[in-house]
Amino acid sequence: MSNSGTTPPALVPRLVVAGADAAIAFYERAFGARVVERFADGSGHVVHAALELHGAVISLTEQRPEWQNVSPTALGGSAVILNLTVDDVDAVGRALERAGAEVVFPIADQFYGHREGRFRDPFGHLWIITRVIESLTPEQIEARMRGMTES
Repeated sequence: MSNSGTTPPALVPRLVVAGADAAIAFYERAFGARVVERFADGSGHVVHAALELHGAVISLTEQRPEWQNVSPTALGGSAVILNLTVDDVDAVGRALERAGAEVVFPIADQFYGHREGRFRDPFGHLWIITRVIESLTPEQIEARMRGMTES
């Protein structure tokens, strides 16, 4: 599929949440997100909101099962992990915790050259917050993995 327009193709994850306005407030507190657009119907149901955070864009919509929009909390978890690269992983991790996220894996330096941790936001979405601290080749990563399993 070609893109003949001036806008480059993009993949924007759409998060389904129970409590869209609360989720927007959480992402503002946790990530310093900025609302790019927000559309709600006459009942106040947020049909679409776009947020910019750390150079990335996500969208979200309010849970509505009859539209097949079901949140991770209603499903019992999320099969998707969002990975966000940031400049200061520790500061963002602290902001996530203060805003109400649960630590799944604490922030630590990883063998593959990243400093990162995993969090579950109050709406059931999983996030890996990461910063590259060492640029490694695939061969170096594989050698480190072999070293971990051989000991």
